Amino acid sequence: MIKIERVSVTYPGGVEALRNVDIEIDDGEFVVIVGLSGAGKSTLLRVLNGLVPATSGSILVDGTEVVNANSQTLRQVRSKTGMIFQTFNLVNRTTVLNNVLMGRLASVSSWRSTLGLWPSEDKEAAMLALERVGIIDKTYVRASNLSGGQQQRVGIARALAQEPSLMLADEPVAALDPVTSRQVMGDLQKINRELGITTLVNLHFLDLAKEYGKRLIGLRDGVLVYDGDISDVNDETFREIYGRAITSEDLHAMNEEPQQSIGNGK
Repeated sequence: MIKIERVSVTYPGGVEALRNVDIEIDDGEFVVIVGLSGAGKSTLLRVLNGLVPATSGSILVDGTEVVNANSQTLRQVRSKTGMIFQTFNLVNRTTVLNNVLMGRLASVSSWRSTLGLWPSEDKEAAMLALERVGIIDKTYVRASNLSGGQQQRVGIARALAQEPSLMLADEPVAALDPVTSRQVMGDLQKINRELGITTLVNLHFLDLAKEYGKRLIGLRDGVLVYDGDISDVNDETFREIYGRAITSEDLHAMNEEPQQSIGNGK
């Protein structure tokens, strides 16, 4: 599904966000990416759909080369790539349904979407997506009237409405409380298992990763420092990813209270 070869990203000013990263991800995998802020997690997701251009290397997404791709090719890649954001990115003044329908923009003519004349099959796809994340009852509610967790579920439904083959979630629970964080991660895990959508999720800490992930990718200062089964993570792995030894508090969070450190951190 994804093949990343010697990919580097250097931002204006000389900041190296990624350095010679090599990763292969199979179709249908659920992968959690962890690391400190500035480790390159968001950049790694965004190079996959061309939102951030790679400085060098090769990125194949479902057989399509993304690096140096033209605008038409990038539109095709993005049409099959659902993106879930930390800040939800909803239009608060309109309804939940209208927000989810925006996930269908690639398949609908601009005049139809502008006038709100959505084909019935697009409305059905939006309703099915809302049903999958458990907020079908909020269909006609303004997005501004929803809780943070509900807004993130709308964001997931919008991405689902695209009928994507790849789902990218960039810190999807960073702004949520611990209980809601676990609910949202459960939604993503369920979607991956039931629909087989390849899913990459960025997280800060290992607690939620251990609860919901199997394969873990660890980044530090733009360098890939771990890629393997999360059950094999040990103290040395933790030190490589986070720059310090694992503590008793870390172990408690990972083994007893999934997602608690994220809640405390916000």
